[in-house]
Amino acid sequence: MSPKQQRGEATVGRLLTTALRAYEECGPQGFTVTAVTAAGGVSLGSPYHHFGSFDGLAAALYFRCAERLHGEVVIALAPTRTGHAGVRAVVTAYLRFAGEQRDAALFLHSRACPGRGADAGRVGTAGEPLLAAIGVWARPFVETGEIAAVPEPVIGALVVGPAAETVRRRQARRTWISPRRPGSCRTASGTPSSPADGRPVPRSVSPPPTRPPGPRREP
Repeated sequence: MSPKQQRGEATVGRLLTTALRAYEECGPQGFTVTAVTAAGGVSLGSPYHHFGSFDGLAAALYFRCAERLHGEVVIALAPTRTGHAGVRAVVTAYLRFAGEQRDAALFLHSRACPGRGADAGRVGTAGEPLLAAIGVWARPFVETGEIAAVPEPVIGALVVGPAAETVRRRQARRTWISPRRPGSCRTASGTPSSPADGRPVPRSVSPPPTRPPGPRREP
């Protein structure tokens, strides 16, 4: 590999790592091309050069997180010898992943990924390897009748679905009010980014104070 290719791979890795950290710390509002490139110390053109677009970067990050989850689940599933033990291993590994790798789990269950175009189509296939691996594992237990004889993708979805929904609902309660590290989700000018296009927004982002609820007084 040439030095130029090595530098390119290093930049790709830095962009993906920085993007995940930006989303984990600040949520959708911090996930902008301006914030990510500024935090990563790269030019604004880097995401477009390496990923084609910012949506392309988001899709690549989604695949990276999905591969990490896939690896954890497959490792846990391999030694199981019964259908019950396998289902338990998948659910346990999924929930453990969400607890130990919270940044990746948060992004996987977010709405930060592209919703249209070619990148959206790629993201839609990210979970297929995991469902396929569960389907292959389940074949002997389908033959013995321990697991119902339904299409393999359905088996995978039924095994993974409840755990995924549990994580999604738990994360839905999370809110981002301010970054945990001062300045960690700011633009190059030091001003917080807007969620749409990285343009500055007012520094005051705290909601106005509200009066606590009390008994209504009749006029």
